Amino acid sequence: MTSVADARSVLGIGPDADAEAVRAARRRLAKAIHPDVEGGSGDAMRQLNEAADTVLAELASGSTMPGGAPGWPPPSRRRPSRPSPGAPANPGRVAHDVASFVIEALPAEAFEALLVVTSWLGEVADDDPPYQLDVLLLDPLRCWCRLDLVPDAGASTVSVTIGALPDEPLPAIDDVRDLWVSSLNHLGSAPV
Repeated sequence: MTSVADARSVLGIGPDADAEAVRAARRRLAKAIHPDVEGGSGDAMRQLNEAADTVLAELASGSTMPGGAPGWPPPSRRRPSRPSPGAPANPGRVAHDVASFVIEALPAEAFEALLVVTSWLGEVADDDPPYQLDVLLLDPLRCWCRLDLVPDAGASTVSVTIGALPDEPLPAIDDVRDLWVSSLNHLGSAPV
């Protein structure tokens, strides 16, 4: 993608579209161009994902307010942080590791790899593709886990937050991170 304007054109959205509009456009267009759909193609899907990632990254950077003013989206249009099903109720039994690891793929592809690994380790509790995934880890470690993906120079930096399940000890954050990394490396499609 050469510019945010080109990315918005691919998505069919205007300059004032927020992150939710970007995600909705991506979902709508993916239904027609995904490689699993008759007439769809991998190249078209990659272009769509790249366009969505480009616009979402600019929105996240706060530099896309009309007229070039910083602070976009305005506080009234920012998506509030919300607890997910299965999130720990006791905030004292939570651990956070900023920039835990990097996946050498854009967020849309990295998110898909994390979904595959989730099927091995537990179950999806909640998701906000391609930037947030909440997982109930069940085997071999047991805890609630939030993975936040941030685009980073053609890759994705993943931050990990974990919380203890009721009547369960909180695993070490390093053990949870190492479990994700080793599982992704085993997957082989997402070099870490």
